[in-house]
Amino acid sequence: MTFNSQLPYDSSRIHAAALYCSDGRMGEHFDDFLQNGLSLPRYDRLCLPGGPACLAAHPQAHLEQQGVVDELNFLVEVHRLKRVVLIAHQGCAFYTNRLELKEPRLELVQRADLVRAAAFVHRVTGLDNIDAYFARMGEGTVLFERVEA
Repeated sequence: MTFNSQLPYDSSRIHAAALYCSDGRMGEHFDDFLQNGLSLPRYDRLCLPGGPACLAAHPQAHLEQQGVVDELNFLVEVHRLKRVVLIAHQGCAFYTNRLELKEPRLELVQRADLVRAAAFVHRVTGLDNIDAYFARMGEGTVLFERVEA
């Protein structure tokens, strides 16, 4: 099969990346928020279960941490990143299954992890412009709340 995308190609970079969960139910919401809410078209993507959780010192994610650090440093160097956006989302299976957390502690840990992950990204990349957000399900919508890092 061959598919020809009708979207125009733009080779310019915006020097931003987003690290978020690979949950396919959230992908379009993440894109909408990043592209329209934060005005970041064509951002570089780092997606894996739990997203920023792998940078919050959980033993269950130590293997993923090094891979994400390597990818972030590559993007900082080659794509000249200046900004990283971290997003966690309500009800994330990484937290409920791998870390075995339940509400109300679940969201508290996720928000604390965003703060830890932002500090970690700053430490390993030297970037100062790191934003963190928590995505909460509404009635048929997703609300993105800033988490102060």
